[in-house]
Amino acid sequence: MVHPRATRTIRTTRALRGTALTAATALALALGLPSATATARPAPATPEAPSATSASSAPNVSSGSHASSASPAQTDSARPGDIVASSPTSFHPLPGQPTRTRAWHMEYRSTTAKGTPNVVSGTVIVPDDGRTGPRPLVTYAVGTVGLADSCAPSAGFPKGTTVEANLIQQLTARGWAVAVTDYEGLGTPGDHTYTVGRAEGQAVLDAARAAQRLPGAVRAGVTEDSPVGIMGYSQGGQASSWAAELHSTYAPELKVKGTATGGVPADLLKVADFNNGNVGAGLILMAAVGQDAAFPELDLAKYLNDKGRHYVDFMKKNCVAIDAIAGAFKKISDVTVKNPLYEADWQQRLRESDLGTRRPDAPVFLYHGTLDELIPYGVGKQLRADWCAKGAEVRWAPIPLGEHVVGAVAGAVPAADWLAGRFAGKPAHGNCG
Repeated sequence: MVHPRATRTIRTTRALRGTALTAATALALALGLPSATATARPAPATPEAPSATSASSAPNVSSGSHASSASPAQTDSARPGDIVASSPTSFHPLPGQPTRTRAWHMEYRSTTAKGTPNVVSGTVIVPDDGRTGPRPLVTYAVGTVGLADSCAPSAGFPKGTTVEANLIQQLTARGWAVAVTDYEGLGTPGDHTYTVGRAEGQAVLDAARAAQRLPGAVRAGVTEDSPVGIMGYSQGGQASSWAAELHSTYAPELKVKGTATGGVPADLLKVADFNNGNVGAGLILMAAVGQDAAFPELDLAKYLNDKGRHYVDFMKKNCVAIDAIAGAFKKISDVTVKNPLYEADWQQRLRESDLGTRRPDAPVFLYHGTLDELIPYGVGKQLRADWCAKGAEVRWAPIPLGEHVVGAVAGAVPAADWLAGRFAGKPAHGNCG
């Protein structure tokens, strides 16, 4: 016999799941369906600082090219996180929905997975509350949006079509500033280096640096003294986890108080095997495109058959809502003449994005749905075990009956509450033991 309390819990979880999936599907379709082809990039932003150069000087790289490995007008004094250009924009969680915020689109310097300088775009959002003293800053990594420039979070914020804007609004409502990276190759020249962990993590950390150097944000309390939180789910979980692992060596000056990360694809080879022929199969091909963008020597083209070439071209022009549907339940063998994942060079590069090999130097809140249909629950558990074994302070929070989208929605508030505790200087209370 099922206890009445358990019955209520199951009903509540089912209701949450239905609401979350309906809302997420509607928002994802709103994001993806208009993108039958990639739209033109926004007009170049105007420089905010006298030393900044206009983004319009960036090389003109076609949508079929690999990621750009050099930033425009690079100088000896340029640093990761420096602003290249910025301009005012707006932040709307839903179309036309007002928010008491100020926002800026920015292009800032970062670093590729190979260690060369590049330029990444993003958005800084600050509550319009009159506060001028140091306020908390969250550098936020969104989940998978797609490969076309029109899918970039910064492209959707003014229109109210960026799926995770509602979760970001929960952070600005607490009085926190939020920096949101577009990642490498979304909104800037070159292909998006989707699932390349080091490039993502560096872009996340450099977004925080850029926010602290943006004059308008500085006047609104985003300063070098701001406590910093890192947050992300799914692809954003990979990016935020990489940022957590890289913080001490790549951006130690940031006052990172903690990382809230969920649905983390910590082992790309296991995730690819799990999704091969299943609902998330399209994400495998997207990830192959991303790895090939970062590492052109992998030469994805030589592995693709005609169907694979068609899907890659299609995915580069569309956003995730369409790409995921187009690629669902395909097998790797359906789109290749030879499986690249069996090749030593591909395995080496994918292994370079593994998480759990370094200890985050600040506490971590790690959450994962127990019924996740895209990122196996066991992958999340292993990341927890790896970090704990290295002495990290980890608060592990499984989400019972949580699928992938449910995990994102159900975990968002507890993750933000946990970050609030870190900003307040409270003990993190890890549960590795």
